[in-house]
Amino acid sequence: MGEMVVSTTPGAELVAIGLGSCIGLVLTDLRLGIAGLAHIVLPDSMGKPGPVAKFANLAVPALIEKLLAAGAERRHLQAVLIGGAQMFITGSTMEIGVRNTLAVRDALGGAGIPIFSEDVGGSSGRTARVVIGRDVSSQAVGGPRLSLLSPGQPARPSRGAVGGRLTSARDLAGDYTATALTCAAALLLCGSIRL
Repeated sequence: MGEMVVSTTPGAELVAIGLGSCIGLVLTDLRLGIAGLAHIVLPDSMGKPGPVAKFANLAVPALIEKLLAAGAERRHLQAVLIGGAQMFITGSTMEIGVRNTLAVRDALGGAGIPIFSEDVGGSSGRTARVVIGRDVSSQAVGGPRLSLLSPGQPARPSRGAVGGRLTSARDLAGDYTATALTCAAALLLCGSIRL
C-alpha cells in the first residue's frame, strides 16, 4: 500500500497482492532487466502529505526517476497497469478504481511512457507479479495467471472496460472528492485500514 520498489536483480520477484481499486503500476526496461512496481491507492494527493507511491500524480514521476537512477533508459520504459476494479456498489460517482486508472494513464501520457498492456476494471481483486527481466503477470482472485509483458510478446490492449465514455481523468473535471464511506471502503479494500 503506497509502496514502491525497483530492482535490477535478474529473476527477482516484485509482488503486489490484493489490488482492488488500487493500481499496481509496473514500469520496466526489459532490454536492461530493470523494473519497478508501485502500489497506487488514490488518484491525487491534493497537496496532502503521505507516501509518494500512494498517489498517482506523485507515484508515476517518482517511479520513473527511480528507474532512471537504477540505469534504465527512458526511451525503453514500458508500463503495465493492473487493478482498478470497482469493488463496491455505493451509488456514488466516486468509482475510485476508474479514477485511479485514468489518473495513472494521464500521468504516463504526460511523461511520454507507453502503456504496453493493462488488466484493469471489473469487480475482482488481482495480484501483480513482476519477474525481473522475464515477465509481468496479473492474476484475478480464483483466475488464471495472465502474462501481460515478456520479451518478444506483442502489446495487449486493456482487458477491462474502464469508465465507459471517459477517456481521461480530465473528463472527470478534477472532481476527486468522495464521501468518507467510499474513501474508507477503498482504503479498507487496499489494506490501509484494518477492522
